[in-house]
Parts: sequence; C-alpha cells; structure tokens
Amino acid sequence: MIPMEQPAVNDQSRVQPRKIRAIAKPHILEEWVGKVFTTLCIIVLVVTIAAIVYFIASHGLATFITNGVSLSGLLSGLKWDPEGDIPLFGALPFIFGSFSTSLLAAVIAAPLGCCAAVFMTQIMPGLGKRVLQPVIELLAGIPSVVFGFVGLSIVVPFLRATFLGQGIGIAAGAIVLAFMILPTITTIATDALSNLQRGLKEASFALGATRWQTIYRIVIPTTLPSLLTGVVLGMSRAFGEALAVQMVIGNAPHIPHSLFESASTLTSVITLDMGNTVTGSAHNNALWSLALILLAMTFVFVFIVRFLERRNNR
Repeated sequence: MIPMEQPAVNDQSRVQPRKIRAIAKPHILEEWVGKVFTTLCIIVLVVTIAAIVYFIASHGLATFITNGVSLSGLLSGLKWDPEGDIPLFGALPFIFGSFSTSLLAAVIAAPLGCCAAVFMTQIMPGLGKRVLQPVIELLAGIPSVVFGFVGLSIVVPFLRATFLGQGIGIAAGAIVLAFMILPTITTIATDALSNLQRGLKEASFALGATRWQTIYRIVIPTTLPSLLTGVVLGMSRAFGEALAVQMVIGNAPHIPHSLFESASTLTSVITLDMGNTVTGSAHNNALWSLALILLAMTFVFVFIVRFLERRNNR
C-alpha cells in the first residue's frame, strides 16, 4: 500500500491566527476603555444634574416647610418685602417680568431668525454662508455684559427719546434679549431648512410653483415643528438670562402698566439679592424658591422641545 502524502501545512496559515489575535487585542482594549470612559462621563453628568436639582429643591422648599409661606401666596402675591416687619413673598411681578420679556423677545427674534435662515438656505446660499453666517456666529460669541451695555447706551436712550418715558423697562429688556437669542433661532432654523428633502422642492417646481410659493407653501409648513423648536430654545435662553436684562429693565418689584415702565425678572432679583442675604434666612430661602421656579420652567421648555421633536419625526 502506497502511503498518501500529507498536504503540506503552510507555516503562514499557522501564524495568521496569532497575528489576528495580536491585532485584535489592542482594538478590544480600546473599545473597552472607550465604553468605560463613556459610561463614567454619563454617570458624572447624571449625578451632577441630580445634585443640582436636589440642592435647589432642598433650599427652595424650605420657604414652604420652614418659613410657612404658601405656594399660592408665592406665585400670586404682588408684594415683595422679605426684610419687612411683616415679610411679604409675592413673586408674581418677577414671574410676569420674566415671561413678558421672553415672549416679546421671541416675537421679535423669531421672524428675523427664520428670514435669515430662509435667505441663507433658499435664496442666496453662497452669500449667506460667506457673509450672514459669520455675522450670526459672531453675535453668538458676544458676552452678555456687552449686550447689556449696548442696550443701556443705545436702546434705552432711543426708547426714551421716542416714547417719552424712562427708556428702561420690558421693551428694552426684550430688544436686548431678542438679539441675544437670534443666533440660537437662526442656527436651528438653518439646520431644519438645510435638511429638507430635496424631492419636495423639486416636485413643487415641477408643478409650476415659483420659488416664493415653494418657500411659504412647502418649505415653511414642512419644517414648522423644527422652527418652533428653535423659538422655544431661544425663549429658554431668554428666560434664564440675568446680567443683560438686569442692566436695562430697571429692577422694580412690581407689575408694570406698560412696556416702557421699570420691571424685574426672576434672574435679576436673584442676582441682586442673593449676595445680601444670610444663608438659611427667610429671604435667602425665598430666593432659592425663585431659582426653583426657574428650574421648573427649564424642564417645561425641555418638555415642549421634546414634544415638538416627536411630532416632527412622525
């Protein structure tokens, strides 16, 4: 019987699995390190947010638990005098000031931001990206104190000369806030318009629609939820702004009778009074309660944004 020759085993085939394992080990280690690092970052982020919420809530609720102030009295009271013989904790003027300035700022900034986004994406994309987009980005990088100083130097004198009032008030604060939130609204609107399906516009043009008809009958209605998301995020930014508004609104703790009368916001009264109070006092706890209201409104804005995003994805 003639013995059959065994097929020669290639030495390279023996070495190749070892090489593969040697190459795979560093990648497996890198992937494991990446997962661990990402998980730690998420844990730190969640713990930090939870700690902030707990800290603000524990101090803010002390107004009701320790000092005996009712929630309805805080939200609907018109007088704010925590240091008086009879302490008064009415936060309604500050809530009204925050909402009025934020809403008016959104009314001013939303048309400007959406029109700028339409110009940059639908009308003249080349010129918009070269000229308008850098201006918007520069506007986003200007510090709040600069906006406040410009408002105090230009907006307030203009309103004083035009409407024969003090100049400071809701209108001045809203105008300053409008330019501060303009980059947020413009950026989100630009992204929404840029991501619009090209087939929708081409179908509109194929049916004989003009560019302007396509914009206000197809482009704007289709991207409306995303545009509203930008407006809500802009309002959230305006609602939490402190320094710029504080410089031009007048900081008067009452509900104004006109847009050109001094008022105050939640953020302005917190920044003005927090450094002048004793930790644990009724006044200090009341300021933390105002901060808790701000935090609650932030959650409301986030919920609205999530709702609009889900509606847009359907």
